[in-house]
Amino acid sequence: MKLISWNVNGLRACMKKNFMDFFNSSDADIFCVQETKMQKGQAEFDFKGYNEYWNSAEKKGYSGTAIFSKSEPVNVMYGMGIPEHDLEGRVITLEFNNFYLINIYTPNSKRELERLSYRMEWEGAFLSYISRLDKLKPLIFCGDLNVAHKEIDLKNPKSNTKNAGFTKEERTKFQTLLDSGFVDTYRYINPDAVGKYTWWSYIRNARATNAGWRIDYFITSERLKQNITDVVIYDTIYGSDHCPVGLGIDI
Repeated sequence: MKLISWNVNGLRACMKKNFMDFFNSSDADIFCVQETKMQKGQAEFDFKGYNEYWNSAEKKGYSGTAIFSKSEPVNVMYGMGIPEHDLEGRVITLEFNNFYLINIYTPNSKRELERLSYRMEWEGAFLSYISRLDKLKPLIFCGDLNVAHKEIDLKNPKSNTKNAGFTKEERTKFQTLLDSGFVDTYRYINPDAVGKYTWWSYIRNARATNAGWRIDYFITSERLKQNITDVVIYDTIYGSDHCPVGLGIDI
């Protein structure tokens, strides 16, 4: 099975930057997008051969997730079932016969860390949510998690220790998640790879100089790690400030 995840930073904008070329050529079984920044009815796109699942934020032009799947799931869940965390369209769960697939867009702690306290609440709620599901069947979740786990995961770690996405609090929460029975698939396959990033700021020519961060992930239940066949960072694909990431897995 081939899965793709991409924070498109506005699907309508990305469509004008050859999104469909990559979508069609990748031929993924499941394609997840984050930061759609739209309601489904705001534009008409043709994802022929795919079932569509959209979770949009109440606030138009903000956040949002979508999944395009060749196979129809047995159940679909939007959000985590927690009203205060489900207003921004950040979580979609597809239940298949033998696994769950979850597409997430983790809240950004923002400049001056103004949303860090909310981020910590959200992290706890999300871990509780996936832990409940993991007891029922193994899961795969993907998306923009808005955190670089270790120093190897960004170009300039020393100057970013107090910035959103690389604070001690965020990194500790991510480690706690992994310690709860989950695997960062890219690091499992590529433990020592350097200079492989998934997000670059639009300022200071960051992408041209590869001053990036690895903040987009495929995470699986621990018991699925032996099923992983491929993990890819598509860092030559443009159209967003993020690049797509992919997972091959036998499941």
